[in-house]
Amino acid sequence: MESGILSAPAPAGRGTDRSTSLSRILTLLHRSGPLSRADLTRLTGYNRSTVGTLTADLASLGLAYETDPPAGRVGRPSPLVHPNERVAAVVVHPDVDAVTVGLVGLGGRVHRRVRHDTVTPPSVEETVSITRAVLAGMAPDLAAMDRIAGVGVAVPGLTRTSDGHVLLAPHLGWRNEPLAAPLSQALGLPVFAGNDATLGSVAESLFGAAVDTGNAVYLNGSASGIGGGIIVAGAPLRGADGYAGELGHTLVRSGGEPCHCGRRGCLETEVNLDRLLDVLGLDRADQDTLDAAMEQPQTAEVRAEVDRQLDQLAVALTNFVNIFNPEAIVLGGFLGTLFAANQQRLVDAVAAESMAGLGQRVQLRRAALRSELLLVGAAELAFAPVLAAPSK
Repeated sequence: MESGILSAPAPAGRGTDRSTSLSRILTLLHRSGPLSRADLTRLTGYNRSTVGTLTADLASLGLAYETDPPAGRVGRPSPLVHPNERVAAVVVHPDVDAVTVGLVGLGGRVHRRVRHDTVTPPSVEETVSITRAVLAGMAPDLAAMDRIAGVGVAVPGLTRTSDGHVLLAPHLGWRNEPLAAPLSQALGLPVFAGNDATLGSVAESLFGAAVDTGNAVYLNGSASGIGGGIIVAGAPLRGADGYAGELGHTLVRSGGEPCHCGRRGCLETEVNLDRLLDVLGLDRADQDTLDAAMEQPQTAEVRAEVDRQLDQLAVALTNFVNIFNPEAIVLGGFLGTLFAANQQRLVDAVAAESMAGLGQRVQLRRAALRSELLLVGAAELAFAPVLAAPSK
C-alpha cells in the first residue's frame, strides 16, 4: 500500500493504459475525495478531456459519482467527483473480550459498527460464527450498499497477509490457524487478513493523524496488548516475512512483570489496559467508554497509574525515536487515552531522553480515527484489489 501523501503522479503518456489511469483517479478519490475535475487534472497531470473520460468510466462502473460544484466559485467551476461510499467492505476485529464487525465504504466512511462482547477470547470458529450472526442483523445496511468488495480482518497477532493465515495471536490463543479460508467459505466473499496495528498505521497515514508525514511510528494499545506499525518513506515496513512491528515487546523495565513471550518488562506488560481499568473500577471498556471514564475527575490512584504508565511508555518511544527517526509518533487505542490525560509529561520525557535532540523534533499525536481506526485499516485490505484494477 502506498502512503496517504499525495504527490502529483507522472502525466499519462502513450504507454499508460486505461486500467492504470482508472486506478490512479480512483485511488486519489478514495484517499482525498471529493475532488473537482480541475483538482484531478492538477494532481495527475492528465489533460481535462482525459480526466472527464476517466471519471465518466468510473461512474459507469459504479465506483464514483459527480455533483454540481459549490456555489460562489470564481471562473468556470468543474463538477465534484466523489468516491462511491456505497461500495463497501465488511470488516472484522477479533479481540480478547469482543468481536467487532463493521461496514466501511470507499473514502473511509464507516457506515456501521457492532461490538459483540465475549466472555472469553473467541476462537477462530467463534469469530466466524459471531461475524455471520452480526452480518445477519446488518442485512438492511448490506442491502443499501451498491457492492461489497470483500472482507478485511484486523488480527491482534502475527498474520500472513498473502493467505490470511494467523501464525500467532497469543492473547487469543491462536497458533497456526487458517482464518481467511473458513471466513470466506462462511460468508461467500473474498477475505483478507493482516496485523491490527499495521493496519492501524496504514489507516492513520491515509485518513488520520499521519496524513502529512512520510515517516511515522504508530502504536496501538488494546485488551490484546500493544502492537505497532512503521511507515518509512510513505510505505509500511513489513519485514522479510511480513511480521515487522512487534513493538509491544520492547524492553522498558529490567526485571519487570513477566510477559507471555518469556521475557520480563516488555512494554505491553508495563503499559497495560487491565491495570488502567482496575484503578478506574471497570471490568471492560471499548474506546468510547474508556475515553468517557478518563474525562471524569481523576482520583490520586488513577493519576498515579496514568503517570506510571506514561513514564514506561516514554522509555519505549525514546527507543523508537532513536531507531527510526520518525517525523511523528501516533498513539492509538488506550495509549491515545493515556496521552490525552497528561500530554506534557510524555512529550517532555521523550524530548529529554532521545539522542541528538531528535525527541524535540518528533511530534507525538493521538490517533485521529479513534474507535473507527482498525475498521478503516482493515477495509484497506479489501479495497486494495478494487483500487488496483477498477475495471475488473
